Amino acid sequence: QVRLVESGGDLVQAGGSLRLSCAASGFISNINTMAWYRRAPGKQRESVARLTSQGSTNYADSVKGRFTISKDDAKNTVYLQMNSLKPEDTAVYYCKINNRNIDYWGQGTQVTVSS
Repeated sequence: QVRLVESGGDLVQAGGSLRLSCAASGFISNINTMAWYRRAPGKQRESVARLTSQGSTNYADSVKGRFTISKDDAKNTVYLQMNSLKPEDTAVYYCKINNRNIDYWGQGTQVTVSS
C-alpha cells in the first residue's frame, strides 16, 4: 500500500510564500502523475497543479505564474511552491499520486492566507 503525508501548510499574509511537501511511502513504481488539489470551505475540490511522468505540467488559471509543482524522485516527494499568495488561496491542500493506475491521496494540509 501507499501512504502520502503532506506538510508545510501555515497561516501567512497575502503576498507571502509557502512550500508544501508530499512524501510517499510504501511500494512506489510506475507513477503516472503527481498532482495537488485544494478544497475551500463550502466549495468543491479543484485541481491546482499536475506533473506527468513525461515532465509536463498543468496549472489552474487562478494559480498559473504563482505556483510551481516539482518532484524529487530519490525521496518520492512532490512539492508545491506557492508564491504571491492571495486570500482566495485559503484551502486545505491535498496531494495525489497515481501509482500503477491507482490514485492515492494525502490527508491534507491547511493553508490560510490573511489579508
